[in-house]
Amino acid sequence: MYKTASNAVAFIRELIPLVKDAEALVYLAVPFTSIQATADAAKNSNITIGAQNMNDASEGAFTGEIAAKMLTEAGAKFVLLGHSERRKIFHESNAFINRKIKSALSEKIQPTLCIGETSEERANGKTEEVILQQLTECLEGFSAEELANLIVAYEPVWAIGTDNNATPEVAQEAHLVCRQHLAKMFGDAFAKKIVIQYGGSVKPENAASLLAEPDIDGLLVGNASLQADSFSKIVNSYRKNL
Repeated sequence: MYKTASNAVAFIRELIPLVKDAEALVYLAVPFTSIQATADAAKNSNITIGAQNMNDASEGAFTGEIAAKMLTEAGAKFVLLGHSERRKIFHESNAFINRKIKSALSEKIQPTLCIGETSEERANGKTEEVILQQLTECLEGFSAEELANLIVAYEPVWAIGTDNNATPEVAQEAHLVCRQHLAKMFGDAFAKKIVIQYGGSVKPENAASLLAEPDIDGLLVGNASLQADSFSKIVNSYRKNL
């Protein structure tokens, strides 16, 4: 919950020349009120605008909620679903997130499914159990074809907005668990192709080392994305030949 529409447009204009030669896909999940303005500002650039959340219903008496078709009409091309803050603060369940994914796909908006364990769950040795349950329940009932454009973002809750970020080795271990489970659910070809991002205190200083791991395909950036300079450094640390 940062930046008004005018702030966001100014940010886009500052960012465009800094990432114009990026080898990475550049996605920005902005507040609902900034989607249309930033989508307009990002036209003819390599920046894709998306949303931070949505409801599973297409319309109805859900005061304050946003439907997938509202996002697409405003210019959003993707949406974050199941972010740890949505799970923790707003008590969103895996079943609810599953319905959101279905709704997003019906409106042809690309879903990014966020998963990850808390510090307590990690301390109790439940990391694998938690992330596998989240993957299984959030993706239950879908086919590999339906999820062809899905992005998965592993974001350990204990590393978000802290200095206690996961080491590349710890992140890689979790990513490999995710990829192996996705192979069991949808087949090896699906698991090899799917993008799995790491999120949790990503900074310009650790971006390249995280991306060097074989199963980390991209990064979900939080605080470091709020300044064009730091975010562009992270974007430009990505190399396709890694």
